[in-house]
Amino acid sequence: MPRAVGMLVYPGFQLLDAAGPISAFEIAARFDPGAYGLTVVSRDGGWTASSSGAAFDTVAFDKAPAFDTLLVSGGDGVRAPSTCEATLDYVRTSARTARRTASICSGTYVLAAAGLLEGRRATTHWSRTKDFQKRFPNVRLEADRIWVQDGDLWSSAGITAGIDLALAMIGADLGEAIAKRTAQQLVVYHRRPGGQSQFSALLELKGGRFDALLAWARENLALTLSVEELAERAAMSPRNFARLFAAETGSTPAKAIERLRVEAARALLDSAPLQVEDIALEAGFGDSERMRRAFIRVYGQPPQALRRAAKAS
Repeated sequence: MPRAVGMLVYPGFQLLDAAGPISAFEIAARFDPGAYGLTVVSRDGGWTASSSGAAFDTVAFDKAPAFDTLLVSGGDGVRAPSTCEATLDYVRTSARTARRTASICSGTYVLAAAGLLEGRRATTHWSRTKDFQKRFPNVRLEADRIWVQDGDLWSSAGITAGIDLALAMIGADLGEAIAKRTAQQLVVYHRRPGGQSQFSALLELKGGRFDALLAWARENLALTLSVEELAERAAMSPRNFARLFAAETGSTPAKAIERLRVEAARALLDSAPLQVEDIALEAGFGDSERMRRAFIRVYGQPPQALRRAAKAS
């Protein structure tokens, strides 16, 4: 029997949140015929418009089949379903019978509002992390993750990360060979590391005149990269450089370099079979204790704990 996959949408959902995972499951079913049956559901059924105006023809909750996997899409319209008792009741009921329940992007709000994420690990779109943590303090939010699995509950970061989550599910169901072929057909990475940051420090720090300097620094993390060295490369005095850099990027040079190093070390931690001490040298920390302190400042956890969590998920 096909594994029944349901995608829950609502007015104002993000189109790619739904279409990306749906396409992944559809393509996987080409390689393993009959593996998945797909249904798009909404509270009232009928045509449901996304934030772009494109719409899906949906099945109402009370006419939907039981699902093996229920996914909740995110989007600008997520406030309505996360405060709608009919939707929350449906999600709770489905979660009791489904093998797994998942959210894409800000769909995490719906799972959290339904009470499914109390004390559980999850992620969401990076731009919503502060608001989410304020609203749902008992959820163990891992804001930097592409996707998170905590038992039968899955969640993904922003928009395209829903494809990563779907590929991980396909790999668990049908094997990595089919997940890889599906990724090739979609022309996406087969497996971005689950602990990879969902947004780049370079994008967050971009500040016009310092973009080239930051890009150079990321490629040369093994160097000291002191304020004096950075200022010399920028052809400025250290004092003027530090002042202008902070004004344009919102960060001190030292904090920016630490962020670049932590990001590089996190990628190595998840994807390379290196010892923590070797990663610390590669990323320019000099020693593992200095890297440990930086990880705790940025992630709230030491490198070893994050590596264990990535392996477990």
